[in-house]
Amino acid sequence: MKLKKSELKEFLDEKVVLYNNPKFIDSDPIQIPHQFSKKEDIEIAAFLAATIAWGNRKSIIKNANQMVELLDHSPFEFITQHQESDLEKLSHFVHRTFNGNDFIQFIKSLKNIYTNHNGLESVFSKYAQSDSLQHSIHHFKKVFFEIPHLERTKKHVSDPLKNSAAKRINMFLRWMVRNDNNGVDFGIWSSLSPSQLSCPLDVHSGNVARKLSLLKRKQNDGKALAELDKALRQLDPKDPVKYDFALFGLGVFEGF
Repeated sequence: MKLKKSELKEFLDEKVVLYNNPKFIDSDPIQIPHQFSKKEDIEIAAFLAATIAWGNRKSIIKNANQMVELLDHSPFEFITQHQESDLEKLSHFVHRTFNGNDFIQFIKSLKNIYTNHNGLESVFSKYAQSDSLQHSIHHFKKVFFEIPHLERTKKHVSDPLKNSAAKRINMFLRWMVRNDNNGVDFGIWSSLSPSQLSCPLDVHSGNVARKLSLLKRKQNDGKALAELDKALRQLDPKDPVKYDFALFGLGVFEGF
């Protein structure tokens, strides 16, 4: 499908309006953090839900809800105040290759981040570049695993500097940073700007982007993400990642 740039922008802007509204929440893992009102609870629930956001959407939502339940519906309080014995009940959790041991490691790493690094937002903004958060994600992974950790758990946090598209962390960052008052994304991280975000690139958004000639590269990797970022920034330099709603909606809901 070859559209002129102005036509493409108009087409995608219409789709953003269609999908970027609260009706979208019911079918999306973003509903998990929407159960909370406290900043730290929102960002922790969002980070955990985004971490397991691969595979069947119903099972992602079911298992992310289970994670929140295991944290006594108070993620921040559980993370900062748990005793070692409180972690035992997490050991039976499983979502695909993310298991109870990984979950326990995540809780310990998050505790370190809130206790010693002033929280998630602080870590991501510390390493942000003016036009990208991919270096931030790389440094975040280092901080996340600076405490004693299981080697196996490292695969559950992507590293864009190793050519990963880091879809799930980019999605989490979209949730935290975009602030358009449409009721879907939270926009609670004011230290970062939507212009720094990258599109969560997955099989759906990648396929649609290729059909619309926004992306040529075949693999959904870090290089493809850079290519897609460049194209979306030409359409809207201030808020390029709003087009995630359009690409995802076209792929998942319209079978485009």
